[in-house]
Amino acid sequence: MKKVNLKNLFQKYAIYFVLVFEIIFFAFASDVFFSLKNALNVLRQISIVGIMAVGMTFVILTGGVDLSVGGVTACVGVICAKLMLAGAHPVIAILASLCFAAVVGLVNAFFSHEFKLNPMIVTLATLQILKGISYIVTGAIPVYGFTEKFKVIGQGHIGPIPIPIIIMIVLYILAYIVLTYTSFGQSIYGIGGNEEAVRLTGINIRKQKYTAYMLCSVITAIAGIVLLSRVNTAQPSAGFGYEMDVITGAVLGGISMSGGEGKITGVFAGVLVMAVLSNGMMMCNVTEYWQWVAKGVVMLAAITYDRIIKGGKV
Repeated sequence: MKKVNLKNLFQKYAIYFVLVFEIIFFAFASDVFFSLKNALNVLRQISIVGIMAVGMTFVILTGGVDLSVGGVTACVGVICAKLMLAGAHPVIAILASLCFAAVVGLVNAFFSHEFKLNPMIVTLATLQILKGISYIVTGAIPVYGFTEKFKVIGQGHIGPIPIPIIIMIVLYILAYIVLTYTSFGQSIYGIGGNEEAVRLTGINIRKQKYTAYMLCSVITAIAGIVLLSRVNTAQPSAGFGYEMDVITGAVLGGISMSGGEGKITGVFAGVLVMAVLSNGMMMCNVTEYWQWVAKGVVMLAAITYDRIIKGGKV
């Protein structure tokens, strides 16, 4: 009989054990936690961060990081809303917003790759620029009053399932296919694992990194559009602060901060862990301030796990 390696088993499925433990704990702690209605509510609540985590995964797998995702979310919402108020068709407004996000990803990739700058510093600078743009364009005043039909994206349902959940699941499926079965996905893992070895095989490192950062920004823009549709108002501050939740979910899910390791399925589980934690604490009447503390502790634990247990480089 083959001996089970408990250490390897724990390393591979730790996030799923944590998720199951959370569900069992909060099911006993709250009478209404374990229900279909609350499960759909949890999934709908995490749809924005969950979508953003898909894009972030591509960047982190290359060994980079993108802190500008919160700014992209805010700016995309503002731009899309302003264009619709100016008379643009919602489809045109959405496409223009996605193009803007692609340019942001292009800028992030350009400075981090061409000038060999730390991606964290580059994208932090981009975040500040985008924050300024969102407030300049709106004058720090929320934008509202666009077509009611636009609300379907963030508030509509297909059967009993909210559309944001469907969008999130479809993106995870597509990301799984790309990362598992395409040469681009394999090269992304290779760049994070051993960039020089990938370079020697003839793969265009620049092209793959640019694509990863642009994908991250465009997928984040989708989250921004969903958020805009859900609240039906473009807030200049919308999305700021999401970057930490997104990174935490990805690292919790097994994506190594040094790149080249992790599965998109684990990222979904990591995002769920954060969502169940927040939802459970809220149902147990834990104050928002203590929820911030708990999330910070979870993030610190995730990064420590990545460093010590998995041997990642933070």
